[in-house]
Amino acid sequence: MELDPQKTAFLFPGQGSQKLAMGFDLASHYSEANSAFREADQCLGFSLSNLAWEGPEVDLNDTLNTQPALLTHSYAAVSIFKKFLPGFKPSFVAGHSMGEISALVAADSLSFSDGLKLARRRGELMKAAGIQSPGGMAAILGLDIALLDQICSQASRQADLVQVANDNCPGQVVLSGSAEALDRAIKLAQEAGARKVSPLAVSIASHSPLMVSAQDGFNLALSTSPIVSPEILIIGNVNARPLTTVAEIRQDLQSQLTSRVRWTETIRYLIEQGVSHFIELGSGSVLTGLLKRINRDVTGYALSTPGDFDTFFSGEV
Repeated sequence: MELDPQKTAFLFPGQGSQKLAMGFDLASHYSEANSAFREADQCLGFSLSNLAWEGPEVDLNDTLNTQPALLTHSYAAVSIFKKFLPGFKPSFVAGHSMGEISALVAADSLSFSDGLKLARRRGELMKAAGIQSPGGMAAILGLDIALLDQICSQASRQADLVQVANDNCPGQVVLSGSAEALDRAIKLAQEAGARKVSPLAVSIASHSPLMVSAQDGFNLALSTSPIVSPEILIIGNVNARPLTTVAEIRQDLQSQLTSRVRWTETIRYLIEQGVSHFIELGSGSVLTGLLKRINRDVTGYALSTPGDFDTFFSGEV
């Protein structure tokens, strides 16, 4: 498979992409992946590898474990990619929500060990915020983003809010907020003709004002994380534009806790810059699926398993 770096972007998945046994086959087939999981175990002080591979699943789905597990799988996948194509650097990287930390590591803006610590702390703080200010999230299919912004505004009260959390692709948007406001928004979305409404099995209202109690702690964690200027342009979640300085990276990560993930805009921006090949590195193929719904004229590849790498680098794709 011949890739033009100028036309290539790496994508990194966020929460919702995790699954039991994630990364196990990679670690069994490639020493680079095995080393990534062992480094994570040592860095975090517990066996993240056993948790990711053997469960229990309820613990893997606990956000303070999910976030470093996703980073580790993505880092393992990047390490294998470098084994096949040493020296290859895409023009851009982007990560969905916590996947932005994976993107930072891939861009050499943050070391893997420091990324693990930051992802773990982010998960801890978000979990605590969810306990302090419980809420919910729901996926809405079939309504455009402008209408859903109006619905959220109509459903919100002064201290009882709901907002768009993830603009994943046209026709697939996730709302987040307090249980009462979310219920009102769901009813309004159904009345407006939503094709499907799916409440998510979470008690944390990510990317909403309910995460504000996590902000000070995360700001502190970011201020002590040794982030440096990226070697590859990173597209931030909050504004869907390149983050070219350390200050911009910190600001985007800070704002991300309570702001929407502008994924549709991110992909469209990358396409405007001439990107035609998107490589998703990590657990599953969620982002590759979203890509098809945003623009069918570009090409996406998900590299998650040994079979994915074999197919990709054998030239069969």
